[in-house]
Amino acid sequence: MTGPVIVDTGGANIASLQLAVERLGRSAVLTADPAKITRGSHVFLPGVGAAADAMARLERAGITEVIPRLTQPVLGICLGMQLLYEASEEGETRCLGVFPGCVRRMTAAPGRPVPHMGWNRVVMSRNHALLAGLADGDFAYFVHSYSAPLGTETVASCDYDASFTAVASRGNFHGSQFHPERSAALGARFLANFLELS
Repeated sequence: MTGPVIVDTGGANIASLQLAVERLGRSAVLTADPAKITRGSHVFLPGVGAAADAMARLERAGITEVIPRLTQPVLGICLGMQLLYEASEEGETRCLGVFPGCVRRMTAAPGRPVPHMGWNRVVMSRNHALLAGLADGDFAYFVHSYSAPLGTETVASCDYDASFTAVASRGNFHGSQFHPERSAALGARFLANFLELS
């Protein structure tokens, strides 16, 4: 295996994710090559924008079948986490099917506009290696209009009028609805924890 890789989804958060990994003393190769992704020690699946567009990009690159079969640690970030679910209500998009359930549009409420943008508390649902060293109720940075429901894969949640999955994990697949690369000390520790998974 090689070092960490970032799947090139064309997202605007890729450069900041690369810098965040470099600040931890590691380097991550940006690639859409299925062979390089398969050989990566850790795989980041970032994403911003629309689910249908992101899935179409992965399909064109020939990696929609590759990602669910990976055996090394995989971390989906923001839209990347949502793509790990079975489907997204956004454009009625079929996704990668690693986590059960459908990602749905958040409901705006007085004082709680959608997209949900800014700092919010992360509430830990259970102990997990990804959350080592983090305090229950620490703040992380979110930017999203769709969210995943609470489920068996939920290891941390966030409340924004309703509770949704902030961190998900099943086997070697993990997801972060917040942007760790933009979440200061919490994000740095979260990324370091991911890179320590084997």
